Amino acid sequence: MGRLSFPKRYVIVILTFICTCVCYIERVGFSIAYTFAADAAGVNQSSKGMILSTFYCGYACSQVPGGWAAQKIGGRRVLLLSFVLWSLTCTLVPLDPTRPMVLVIARLLVGVAQGFIFPSIHTVLAQWVPPHERSRSVSLTMSGMYFGAAAGMLVLPSLVKFKGPQSVFPAEAALGAMWSVLWFRCASDPPRSEHPKATAAGFGESLLPTKGIQKVKVENGGHSLKSAQIPWKRIILSLSVWAIVVNNFTFHYALYVLMNWLPTYFELGLQLSLQEMGSSKMMPYLNMFIFSNIGGVIADHLITRRILSVNKTRKILNTVGFMVSAFALMAIPLFRTSGGAVFCSSVALGFLALGRAGFAVNHMDIAPRYAGIVMGVSNTAGTLAGIIGVDFTGRLLEAAKTADLDLSNPESWRSVFCIPGLLCIFSSIVFLLFSTGERIFD
Repeated sequence: MGRLSFPKRYVIVILTFICTCVCYIERVGFSIAYTFAADAAGVNQSSKGMILSTFYCGYACSQVPGGWAAQKIGGRRVLLLSFVLWSLTCTLVPLDPTRPMVLVIARLLVGVAQGFIFPSIHTVLAQWVPPHERSRSVSLTMSGMYFGAAAGMLVLPSLVKFKGPQSVFPAEAALGAMWSVLWFRCASDPPRSEHPKATAAGFGESLLPTKGIQKVKVENGGHSLKSAQIPWKRIILSLSVWAIVVNNFTFHYALYVLMNWLPTYFELGLQLSLQEMGSSKMMPYLNMFIFSNIGGVIADHLITRRILSVNKTRKILNTVGFMVSAFALMAIPLFRTSGGAVFCSSVALGFLALGRAGFAVNHMDIAPRYAGIVMGVSNTAGTLAGIIGVDFTGRLLEAAKTADLDLSNPESWRSVFCIPGLLCIFSSIVFLLFSTGERIFD
């Protein structure tokens, strides 16, 4: 790949796309395999929610440390290490619903390992990708999550049916190992910004220093190097950062609830078999893949052609994406056919992905030098959404059963989908009021 004619930064973006794809194949794969095994063992919905949310507890613990590590020793190295760790853990997971503590420990370890991935990716992209390509580069990379989820939903139910739920884990570990080899062989650190050729190629001061150092002038006209100080207090107190945090929380609340509970909704809510649904079950995630890249292309077009400012572009795409998604989410339990449920969930997730061209790229707008750190902070909130949303959904469904509501009754699912819908409306308002497209951290 290193000998291909297109620029090296494109190779990096393609590899990070594959990275997020493999990560989400793993997450969807566990949800499908565990749901199959847990239902066969008679595990209640509350216990299922607890196991499914355990991953996000470990994931939350390593977000900010992941951003810090990527800032200090380089995103390329941290990304490789985290991938190797979760792949190794995956090979050791025994899928036995009657041994919940073993599953809890295994999912915590996988969550911790994967928690380093997205802060590292943002650090790598901030180093490699020039500003005018950020929207589509980040959108393409993040769309790998949805492509991976779509591929997982299409292929893994059949693998579980014919080979058993345990077969999912060695398959995922093999994918992780193959990507690790690719990344080790093809990825490299970016050119240092102080090198003349690197500056001429567009790698300037907006990039993160590879080793966490920056050049400063001294009185005699020379230069010296000093450690870059991370402005933690300004980051934590910034309303613009909090606008990203709130939207990241909402995005992942909706995404993780649908990712972890759509298989249960299809199986128990609509009395449908995932194996018999064919390719339709992958449409919500395929739609996310398509709309994520559409959002990135639109954003870069509006910004580079100077049709709209960066600030207005981010706010418009974020608002449209989250508002449409809100109403689609709340409409899901109104439809009692597979076609209606797939259509509503596809619209909801597709427009959520469109909104990523607003809040998700905003990390690099306001803090290109500390993109991994800010991503770590906001993704911690997104991970908390997974812990809260996935577990809370299980409790809502168990409460519905206690109230003598069958899970095939749409009333059992109304609050499950209305909560993320209302959060989308609230978050879009917060982003309109407090976000900015200007660089505020040097």
